[in-house]
Amino acid sequence: MEEVIVIVGPTCSGKTYLSLLLAEYLDTEIISADSRQIFRLLNIGTAKPSVEQLRRVTHHFVDEINPDDEFNVSSFANKSEIIIRNLFERKKIPIVVGGSGLYIKSLIDGISESADTDKEIRTKLMELRLLYGNDFLYDELKKVDEISAKKMLPQNWKRVIRALEVFRLTGKPIWYHHVHQTKTNSFNYNQIGLLWDRNLLYQNIENRVDKMLEDGLVNEVKKILKMGYSKSINSLNTVGYKEIIQYLENEISFERSVELIKRNTRRYAKRQMTWFNADKRINWTQIDSEKDLDLLAQNILKEINERKN
Repeated sequence: MEEVIVIVGPTCSGKTYLSLLLAEYLDTEIISADSRQIFRLLNIGTAKPSVEQLRRVTHHFVDEINPDDEFNVSSFANKSEIIIRNLFERKKIPIVVGGSGLYIKSLIDGISESADTDKEIRTKLMELRLLYGNDFLYDELKKVDEISAKKMLPQNWKRVIRALEVFRLTGKPIWYHHVHQTKTNSFNYNQIGLLWDRNLLYQNIENRVDKMLEDGLVNEVKKILKMGYSKSINSLNTVGYKEIIQYLENEISFERSVELIKRNTRRYAKRQMTWFNADKRINWTQIDSEKDLDLLAQNILKEINERKN
């Protein structure tokens, strides 16, 4: 069975670095499983590959749509399968890389479309949100589907409403539909996880946030808003952007915004690991430095060459 390399792990774990090493050696392309890097203009805050890196290796789902466009997990899964088949036809090994766990899962296991939508239920939930706010809906979800609620935040109100809608429509939590969605895979997904000591990972996060600010994150957010994009669009409801918007609107100080970005990024990394740890198919490698990533790349390439021979 043809193999797809899948590189997963929390933010700031070296996924981009490793994927570029492998892609250049294998002369292949990268499929980005990152729910934010697909948006144009969101460059610094999403740690998007540099212009030079994008020139060296073809990336899919990077810099493809405008900040106010919609893109969902089903679109990612369906389009990724087409790209993967195309790469195999050209005798190339696809590399999927990213930290959006649901995107990875949807590609490998499929995502249930069996739970339909209900206009009346959704309208009622929207009315409740307008009356009582995001936290109220989130508390309602926790009462009926604590498992799904733990993977969301109150401000991810679209996901919260969808989870409540599915429960009210089917009587079962949304995760139940995901778990019971079966998919026959034509490919072997080799999932490689990058595991860091928590303190080292948190230091990586601190350094990245400092570098983002140094590279002009504040000006990037100013530019996006100046172009007329609303602060409420889904793409800007992202760690790094939402805190800077609060600062620009004089809700918090610059120092507080930096503190919140670092804190919320750490929390995001923790949620990512909770998600990935639930998938026992991931092969984890302990990483302590960039040298370990170099060594891991060598080992992966060695295994690929041995299988060829």
